[in-house]
Amino acid sequence: MANVKGAPKGARTPWQVTRSVWYAMFMREAISRTMADRMGWFWMIFEPVALVAIMVAIRSFIRGDRLIVNAEFIPWMIAGLMGFFLVREGMLRGMGAIEANSALFAYRQVQPADPVLVRNFLEGMLRTFVFLIFIVGGLMLGLNMYPDNAIRAMGAWLSLWSLGLGLGLVTSTAATLVPEVGRVIRMLSLPLLIISGVIFPLNQLPHWLLEYLMLNPIPHALETLRLGFFENYQVIHGTSLLYFWLFTLSLISVGLLMHLRFVDRLKAK
Repeated sequence: MANVKGAPKGARTPWQVTRSVWYAMFMREAISRTMADRMGWFWMIFEPVALVAIMVAIRSFIRGDRLIVNAEFIPWMIAGLMGFFLVREGMLRGMGAIEANSALFAYRQVQPADPVLVRNFLEGMLRTFVFLIFIVGGLMLGLNMYPDNAIRAMGAWLSLWSLGLGLGLVTSTAATLVPEVGRVIRMLSLPLLIISGVIFPLNQLPHWLLEYLMLNPIPHALETLRLGFFENYQVIHGTSLLYFWLFTLSLISVGLLMHLRFVDRLKAK
């Protein structure tokens, strides 16, 4: 017997089906990400701690803290590293999502974009949790880790999360169709860390070079995130969230279009 909309009684809507698929994949990914490896949580926390420790050690020789205007060096570094890791992990984890979930494509309800979206959401939740641990730990150690403008900091964090999603959508398609692309992207993650202003302020670079580096959208959101923590912080000249969001929304659109265009080839891989 049909209802007034012509659908069979008790049939689920497309949104209900999609939501069920996402929930099942989220639980599968969450268990695999947090429980399959006993050291998973340790490495998620230890990696940024180790990098901060190394940078603080280097600072003792080059006095890098004097290059940061109106911001404490260690909280400045932590905010930059955590924001960059959010983007990087969204890109790298999304890149391997299709291959890792290829067996699920036997079910017609599961599309190649689903594992990318689910992985990005899960990674963002985990990174947010780790960042909160750093904030609480920093406050307990006497660091100025409490944001002066929490709304701006949260907005910048969500912006970085969205950029990771866009990169994940694009790289997941490209790396699945052309495996060599994945290797190149992994190699570029370290240079990207350096040119994004994560470990040293880009304001000290020549203006002609800074103009090219600011084509990279990551510094725009990282500087806004730091400004949320230090209200008198001097952001890099040319920082613009408008440019960042135009880039990010275009990237997400291109990624979704690539998934629609190559859906059959992605499922066949």
